[in-house]
Amino acid sequence: MIELNNISKTFISESNEKTEALKNVSLQFKPNDFIIVVGANGSGKSTLLNALAGNTKIDSGTILFDGVDVTHQNDFERSKYISRVFQNPLLGTIADLSIAENFRLAKLRGEKKTLQIGLNKSFENEIKQLISTLEMGLENKINQKMGSLSGGQRQALTLLMSVLAESKLLLLDEPTAALDPKSSEIVLKTAQKIVSEKKLTAILVTHQLKDAFVYGNRIIQMEAGSIKRNLNAEEKSKLHLNHLFEWFA
Repeated sequence: MIELNNISKTFISESNEKTEALKNVSLQFKPNDFIIVVGANGSGKSTLLNALAGNTKIDSGTILFDGVDVTHQNDFERSKYISRVFQNPLLGTIADLSIAENFRLAKLRGEKKTLQIGLNKSFENEIKQLISTLEMGLENKINQKMGSLSGGQRQALTLLMSVLAESKLLLLDEPTAALDPKSSEIVLKTAQKIVSEKKLTAILVTHQLKDAFVYGNRIIQMEAGSIKRNLNAEEKSKLHLNHLFEWFA
């Protein structure tokens, strides 16, 4: 269980202008929740993710993971149980390393590093089987440099890499914004499968209202730093796509 209790964050510009990015936000996320967060630019979506990840320190309130207060933990401390996929497909991988080497480094996240990556046949077979679930033919190219792949391929692999090490929370920060429709579908279907199989919590920030309608079991709409709507699975199932467009009309 992940709990946000009355968290707030205000940014102050160089000209002393204040922006209330989060206003007393309280939410609860359970394992197996796939939450879709929508809202206009500046509504607080990215600040919410950054607060959860520890990249942004909140001004007040508390953040609890399974009852443990992590409010003042740094981002590198939370990285042991939080995975993140960013909007830019290039951010989650190392271009000059092979697919296999990238996966090995992802597997070692949170563990003590050595001077060698430590690839072996057993691990290669493991990731081949995992990568084959994407149905992109990449399981036969694990020795190919990551930088030679398309953005869609790299983003799909980044998603798989993000949960190689044990995670409680998967943050998806507009992961399909730079992808073509086919690659977007692969990434989101893979995310949904991962949430179901690993029973973790996932939060997807998106501007694509159709994706919010199709994927996930909850929808949260943010507006001016506050939660305007928080729909559970039953409420979401009764939702029509036109309702989402009406929210932003």
